[in-house]
Amino acid sequence: MTQAIAFIGGGNMASAIIGGLLKQGMTPGQILVVEPFEEARTKLQEQFGIAALSAPDATLARAGLVVWAVKPQTFKDAAQHTKAYTANALHLSVAAGIRSDSIATWLGTQRIIRCMPNTPALIGKGMTALFPRDGVSDADRQWAGEVIATTGQFLWLEREEQLDAVTAISGSGPAYMFYFMEAMTAAGAEMGLPAAQAYQLAVATFIGAGELAQASTEPPEVLRQRVTSKGGTTYAAITSMDDSGIKASFVKALHAARDRAQEMGDEFGKA
Repeated sequence: MTQAIAFIGGGNMASAIIGGLLKQGMTPGQILVVEPFEEARTKLQEQFGIAALSAPDATLARAGLVVWAVKPQTFKDAAQHTKAYTANALHLSVAAGIRSDSIATWLGTQRIIRCMPNTPALIGKGMTALFPRDGVSDADRQWAGEVIATTGQFLWLEREEQLDAVTAISGSGPAYMFYFMEAMTAAGAEMGLPAAQAYQLAVATFIGAGELAQASTEPPEVLRQRVTSKGGTTYAAITSMDDSGIKASFVKALHAARDRAQEMGDEFGKA
């Protein structure tokens, strides 16, 4: 954590990691961001006191780690403009779908780690999965782990294709939670609760249930059964959802997200 770190792209995920790094003791002078949009650059400079460039230049050569926080469709172009300055760096990609074979071809290096974080990283509650190419050393893995740990929990995967499943489950997962919160809030309002109170109840319930699951050694089926007395109110709700095929539809939705991640790799990862 004593070497400089460069970020290509200065959006929400880059901001989450930068904020975590600064909290862990890195200095603003160790962090550099390439961000083409002036408004975003100004925000980063004002929020973190870091240097922000509009385009790659030789300043990037001092970075030992480069974090790729760009949109999948812009990765190839950004790599072509950056690789001349980052040949000796470790590369950490947070771009959905873009496979490490493509990144290695574009950057001319094997020191590449792909990862899939999620938006709770913004508050230090993220969940990230990582996959290293063969050219990544144990020291590289440790460094990447230390960086990602500033945003929450993380785990290492054995196969790169598993990242597409991670994208479907935890990468896109916060949106599913918000989707159900929307429904619970709407239902509460329909049943006579003020919308603000219904939303407060929904959010607190998701947080509490998540923490209960994390603290328990029992599978979710058992946890669900413990609050589902036959003939009771929860049983009525679960039965209604089962009759509507909600679980099957939800599983189908996760497969759709995984499939789209694979398609993005095919679409935007061409050499």
